[in-house]
Amino acid sequence: MKGRTVALAITGSVAAYKAVEVARLCVKAGAKVLPLMTASAARFVGPVTLSGITGEPVAIDMWDPAYPGEMHVAIAARADVVAIVPATADVIARIAQGRADDVVTATVLCARAPVAIAPAMHPNMWSHPAVQRNVAEIARQGRTTFIGPVHGEVASGESGLGRMEEPARIFEALAALVAPRDLAGRRIVVTAGPTHEAIDPVRFLGNRSSGKMGFAIAARAASRGADVTLIAGPVALATPPGVSRVDVESAEEMQRAVDRALGDDLSRADALVMAAAVADFRPSAPSAIKIKKDAGAPAIALAKNPDILASVGARRSGARPVLVGFALETGDDATVLAYAKKKLTEKKVDLVVANAAHESLGHAASRVAIVAGEGAEPFSEGTKEALADRILDRLAALAARR
Repeated sequence: MKGRTVALAITGSVAAYKAVEVARLCVKAGAKVLPLMTASAARFVGPVTLSGITGEPVAIDMWDPAYPGEMHVAIAARADVVAIVPATADVIARIAQGRADDVVTATVLCARAPVAIAPAMHPNMWSHPAVQRNVAEIARQGRTTFIGPVHGEVASGESGLGRMEEPARIFEALAALVAPRDLAGRRIVVTAGPTHEAIDPVRFLGNRSSGKMGFAIAARAASRGADVTLIAGPVALATPPGVSRVDVESAEEMQRAVDRALGDDLSRADALVMAAAVADFRPSAPSAIKIKKDAGAPAIALAKNPDILASVGARRSGARPVLVGFALETGDDATVLAYAKKKLTEKKVDLVVANAAHESLGHAASRVAIVAGEGAEPFSEGTKEALADRILDRLAALAARR
């Protein structure tokens, strides 16, 4: 979203307050937000709030002198995406009819950028044949994406299909609409999260991986056009839009899932990104029943787990798939880099993302260095999403050369 311009249109729904969070997320990601409102939207959220967050004047009146000339034409020309958040049944009807009776609908008619509509209304309204006919007509016209609605509680306290999608998911969908499509046609397998190795039916050996880095890579790869399979260990994270997810628990389950995704000859994918923190060991003989503490501390014999990435590297005979590993280590920068370079050689992979455990686990941001055969980049810090794009930039360049 960095450097992109979002025309954010708000209409008269109780869910209008959530549009403020969408604006905040866009601004935080580096986008410029041009706020628009219908007159009824101003009854639910104040223009001053939106202007304060975006740093831009709020377009409500078609004749506002803040936009000399034709306001709707100027906004549409600047926008990389036009988002209507929330979209009422009324504005959906007016867009379907091609009307231009306020700044929101006039801007939509002028827009040549993608248009995203996030409906919000009572379930009875959403299911009405007239609304569904209007939605179908807008879809038929093309260049428009509907984000939601979803099942959930609405303002009346009733539940059903009509609740506006959550701001974070709307932001992700907008990011996908404006993302570069440099990975279109590529099939990428991403692993994420920890593995849990059973001690007995209620206990396990595990690690502190949250899965956020792998999920960010999967989300950004899908946004950039890739066909993404995400193989996830036990984490409480939502599946990114456009991503096919396979849930596993143990290292052996993850290995089988990776093998299925890549195929016997590794031809089913263009790249494998092993962001998962796979357990190195598992209990060799897990108990079928819960171990009781009365007998004292048990002695747990361990067996070595398969090294999934190394096994793929050993099987790869050509240049595909591109292989990306992670080196999550303890120690100073020199120690972490030394481990990463060793993994690069021993596992026969193309890139290794080196990071220190204390700077990554549980953090929203990380500090990493990307190690390749020609050397290592300097360590730099960024959000998981920003780092995901850095990794995918390198992956895309390798895939293009091969």
